[in-house]
Amino acid sequence: MKNGLAISILFVSSIGWGLTWLPIKGINQMGLDGLYLIFIAFASAGILMSPLLFIQRKSWRGNLQFLLLIAFFGGLANLLFQTAMVHGDVVRVMILFYLLPVWSVLGGWYVLKEKPDWIRIGAVIISLVGALLILNVDSHTFDGLSWIDVIAIGAGMAFAFNNILFRKTAEQPLASKVSAVFIGCALLIGTYLVFNTPTTGLPENGAPLYAALYGIFFLTLITFGTQWGVTQLEAARAALIIVMELVAAVISVALLTDVVLSIREIIGGALVLSAAVLEGWREPDTETVEVVKS
Repeated sequence: MKNGLAISILFVSSIGWGLTWLPIKGINQMGLDGLYLIFIAFASAGILMSPLLFIQRKSWRGNLQFLLLIAFFGGLANLLFQTAMVHGDVVRVMILFYLLPVWSVLGGWYVLKEKPDWIRIGAVIISLVGALLILNVDSHTFDGLSWIDVIAIGAGMAFAFNNILFRKTAEQPLASKVSAVFIGCALLIGTYLVFNTPTTGLPENGAPLYAALYGIFFLTLITFGTQWGVTQLEAARAALIIVMELVAAVISVALLTDVVLSIREIIGGALVLSAAVLEGWREPDTETVEVVKS
């Protein structure tokens, strides 16, 4: 019964992550600058979550450096991911973000001293081949690479290292870590906005309110849904369900927009998706994994 509930919640939350582009692009089209949108959303969620971080503060004594690193890498991952979603092609951003096996292997080897097996090495190779196809890279040029591609890949890198920090602090309360991610993202954007004010101000329509509601309800619910779900299920099963993020993004874009993927992007996306499934499937069934997206 508990597994069934966890599967359902993780499934719905994963679909929610695949549909985040809808509120992001919708609010942005109402005239709210992307940085203001992300700041309002994450500041609102951070304010909502801050009491939990305060209540659980004693559990971080002696480990404060890890909480700060989680705030930085988790905040950076969300800042880059949400920015790429605002300005970029949704499917392309999601596929490039899903180069997680590459960064997970490198980070696990460097930080956790994990020796990669042949399955993980294979997942890395498949991911890289898929990325090369998507980015249209040949032996002469990186003309297919845009700044949005760069920050989408960067988001995946920051997310992978954030996951490693979550695993390294597995004994610490989950709510504190999620709170730190929200607050970290808001602080990073807030610091940037102090020195670089967007040319457009806040619109007088309901866009800022919608951004706050997006953070308080949508982001908070799907984040906790994902976190609780993955800690209740075997890693392999959780990994397969989480892939629904990418599936939901592709299907929703295909149904609601006129975006058409090239054959190169379709093949590359299939390879990246396969690598993500392979990376998750290799974990022992008895292991649970904490994954935080935002």
